[in-house]
Amino acid sequence: MTTPASPAPTEGDAKASNFLRQIIETDLAKGTYTSRHWAGSPGDAAHQAAGQPDPAKIRTRFPPEPNGYLHVGHAKSICLNFGLARDYGGVCHLRFDDTNPEKEDTEYVDSIIDAVKWLGYSWEGKGGSHLYQASDYFDFMYRAAESLIERGHAYVDEQSAEDMRANRGDFNTPGKNSPFRERTPAENLARFREMRDGKLPDGAAVLRAKIDMASPNINLRDPAIYRIRRATHHNTGDKWCIYPMYTYAHPIEDALEQITHSLCTLEFEDQRPFYDWLLERLNEAGLLASPPPRQYEFARLNLTYVITSKRKLAQLVNDKRVSGWDDPRMPTIVGLRRRGYTPEAIQLFAERIGVTKSDSWIDYSVLEGCLREDLEHKAHRAMAVLDPVKLVMTNWGEVFGSDDHLETCTQPALPHSAIAEGETPPPDRVFMIGKAVWIEREDFEEVPPKGYKRLFPGNVVRLKGGYVIECTGCAKDADGRVTEVHAKVIPGTKSGTPGADSVKAKAAITWVGVADGIPAEVRLYDRLFSDPHPDAGGKDFLSALNPDSLKVVQAWVEPSLAAARPDDKFQFERHGYFVADRVDHGVGGKAVFNRVTGLKDSWGK
Repeated sequence: MTTPASPAPTEGDAKASNFLRQIIETDLAKGTYTSRHWAGSPGDAAHQAAGQPDPAKIRTRFPPEPNGYLHVGHAKSICLNFGLARDYGGVCHLRFDDTNPEKEDTEYVDSIIDAVKWLGYSWEGKGGSHLYQASDYFDFMYRAAESLIERGHAYVDEQSAEDMRANRGDFNTPGKNSPFRERTPAENLARFREMRDGKLPDGAAVLRAKIDMASPNINLRDPAIYRIRRATHHNTGDKWCIYPMYTYAHPIEDALEQITHSLCTLEFEDQRPFYDWLLERLNEAGLLASPPPRQYEFARLNLTYVITSKRKLAQLVNDKRVSGWDDPRMPTIVGLRRRGYTPEAIQLFAERIGVTKSDSWIDYSVLEGCLREDLEHKAHRAMAVLDPVKLVMTNWGEVFGSDDHLETCTQPALPHSAIAEGETPPPDRVFMIGKAVWIEREDFEEVPPKGYKRLFPGNVVRLKGGYVIECTGCAKDADGRVTEVHAKVIPGTKSGTPGADSVKAKAAITWVGVADGIPAEVRLYDRLFSDPHPDAGGKDFLSALNPDSLKVVQAWVEPSLAAARPDDKFQFERHGYFVADRVDHGVGGKAVFNRVTGLKDSWGK
């Protein structure tokens, strides 16, 4: 049973609980793995015995299957495995669990490598590069399978899939032995080699571990460990027509790589007895080094307003509900990156939510809060007008001698509070004010509601970084829509000059000069789903799509943003955090900015 969504942690919660650290620290104190050797590459017992004492105190691994784009849940696992290895003098391997050739592709391999690098982690260290793929171990896995057969621990089963399923039993009924279970090792070995040599059709036989068909743990009821699958593998080509099952391959991969702490999500907890059984059998046969890896399980990430099913995410892409895997509304790492998330924010999020053994829901606002915390000190400020209406200062020529007169204004790129002690502040932003500027349409009301402090006839406000002005009225079109706001500039009140405070303004509003403003497409992204649990309980997740998850507006932005490059992040004052789109920005000279998140959590409020 899951608990309700967690609120955003307070500052004192930054180092949330992580029971895995306690396990690692206990192992290090006991010297559990100090006897291990490392020969510089993965290998069997004899290979590792010829090596030197392992320079890595611990070895972890991040083992994705290259069958799709990684999402925010994988990001948590990346941060966990690579972070623990870093913190405890170890190394983390990046391993592709490519045992299913029909679903895997080099496109996904490349995207995974890019994601791990972008998050700030490396598989280099402790004397080598630790980028591996399960398919490189197929020869050893086959040798290990023959050893299991020879020692009476595996057999070839030729029941139909339906019979195997029926004879497996259920939680209340023990399974029944296969009629092929009592074949001799020699018979099984010969038949297994026929499977390998392509003499049996797909689905005609499987190799099963011989454990206990009456076990209360259904995963120990003679699980399949090899199946016939004629498919071209992206790494091994057509060398094999039999492929190992994931539950068989995974512990062997860990052992060959001398992994100490194999970290999995809770759905693999019931598989741990088989993990241990297999490694014990192969250790007894002298094939794998000791001590063996240990598997530990933790709760997967459950994030509100998000789905992480690869199938469902693929449906969103294929049905064109989103623009692609990197759509900024997607929870994929490429989507988060394009949305404007930073590696540091995701690392902070992973650390802040901690690691537990019980399922719970983390509110999406926690992730957004970590991003705001990171961008507060990085994102240069800028003014942007997203729903523009022109403001004309009718007395500008009278005050300055010409309607074409322009005045230079400056504002800090970062507020003083965002600059760390000892750091050099970035150069000020420079922009021009003239007779006409763009303002937000909501900053003018002909008949103001109670408490309204911005522009209305007779009210005085400051154009931020510029002059104090007094509103005098507006012009409208035939439909009564305001087309222009009118005001008078008050001389001697320019920000930063001695007379700036001579007139008290009730509010300061943001603006962009008509003379030097830059047109921009601004994409106002929001959460993709309006339901915090869009696919829970068998719900149709498509019915929970948020119709307002993307709005595109034509805006004006200040000239400092002319130098923006893809992935550059800014705080548009009063509007939130924005990023120059990493795909479309600058193409054909067009400026495109995506909303990353608001200045505060206002979802559902």
